[in-house]
Amino acid sequence: MAGAAIAVAMLFPDAAVAAEEHALPGAAMSLWWALPFAGLLLSIATGPLLFTHVWEHHYGKIAALWAALVVVPLALAFGIPQATDAVLHALLTEYMSFIILLFALFTISGGILVAGNIHGTPLVNAGLLLVGALFASVIGTTGASMILIRPIIRANDARPFNAHVVVFFIFLVSNIGGSLTPLGDPPLFVGFLRGVDFFWTTANLWRETLFVGGLVLAVFLAIDIILHRREAGAPKIKDPTPDSKVRIRGLPNIPLLAGVIGAILLSATWKPDVTFSIQGVTLELQNLVRDAIILALAFVSLAVSRREYREANGFNWGPIAEVAKLFAGIFICIVPVIAILRAGHDGALAPLVALVTSAQGTPNDLAYFWLTGALSSFLDNAPTYLVFFELAGGDPHHLMSEFASTLAAISAGAVFMGANTYIGNAPNFMVYAIARQRGVEMPGFFGYMLWSGLVLIPTFLIAGFVFFG
Repeated sequence: MAGAAIAVAMLFPDAAVAAEEHALPGAAMSLWWALPFAGLLLSIATGPLLFTHVWEHHYGKIAALWAALVVVPLALAFGIPQATDAVLHALLTEYMSFIILLFALFTISGGILVAGNIHGTPLVNAGLLLVGALFASVIGTTGASMILIRPIIRANDARPFNAHVVVFFIFLVSNIGGSLTPLGDPPLFVGFLRGVDFFWTTANLWRETLFVGGLVLAVFLAIDIILHRREAGAPKIKDPTPDSKVRIRGLPNIPLLAGVIGAILLSATWKPDVTFSIQGVTLELQNLVRDAIILALAFVSLAVSRREYREANGFNWGPIAEVAKLFAGIFICIVPVIAILRAGHDGALAPLVALVTSAQGTPNDLAYFWLTGALSSFLDNAPTYLVFFELAGGDPHHLMSEFASTLAAISAGAVFMGANTYIGNAPNFMVYAIARQRGVEMPGFFGYMLWSGLVLIPTFLIAGFVFFG
């Protein structure tokens, strides 16, 4: 007990005062409270690469351990009721809706099969990447990646140079294309849950997305044309999957995806002012209805989809189970970090606040773009977005109006720069694994970063100064 008291004193020297306040007093909390959050994100970044076997079998336990290192000290410092309230608020108002949406998009898209095969010429590949990038904002980067990665691999499996196609697929479909709606990428849905309007990103990020996506697609087309011409003199490789007519199977899932979009729009426009309280946490009726509809649509998809289509897609529950466990830990571990950020210049993260604030006290949009993007490159982009969202004030109404450029910089940085590494966004590593299984000689971790460094970083430098400089 003496050791626990010392630990609490180090973490939070004014615990007695804090217990009397309704919210966590971030101004008095030290940076020790951020240690579990940093540890969990570091584990996610390094686990699959450095201790693969242990991570595959115990990632849930590792996430639970880091979460416990937040929950137990919170209970000791503030008492069990206040600690419970803080954790439940994060889980019930944000995590629950977040994971239900990902589960539904993953489940429904897994029942859609793009069958058949075509020849992957530069123009065909560019067209597939463009279609995938457009789909990403409608069915999510995960959904679009899982539906289209196998068809694009089949289209290029007779080419000696095909790894670059998958690399640019990750750039455009698994990341950049998901920047136009909250459905597209997890950080934008986190923003939606925090009060950002559904179509705000569409209206405020279309220029940045068009510029960055168009430039990256043009670079791909130039590279693919050069490599395609080089292949003309190389020995021919027999196509393991001869050309055949492309057909879309599992069509009943398409209206189910439309239903997910409709449910989200419903929650954004229908405000009945009816709330429910669970252990002191207030939940709004429209959000509960939205989540119930989305969850029901996912189960309908399981009932109407043919098993062979899911098997052809390589569908299994492993990826979504991993996301669910890891993000439960993330949403718990980020609770004290958000409390510190809300304290602004009075909190322990005041140097970070100063770094993204100009001498006049206004937000430095270019700094927000690059700092959000740099962390999103190596940490998961959803919690990174949330950190900088809070750092910018956390008020969605102000961020959507007078600070719209700042929110755009945070959103663009989180979504775009998740493409910089294999671990920046969840679909990246999934696409990498599928491509390796299908025989594509994918670049390693640092080889991929060489691609992103040569293609993406110059693009982001130009976009940063054009839109946020």
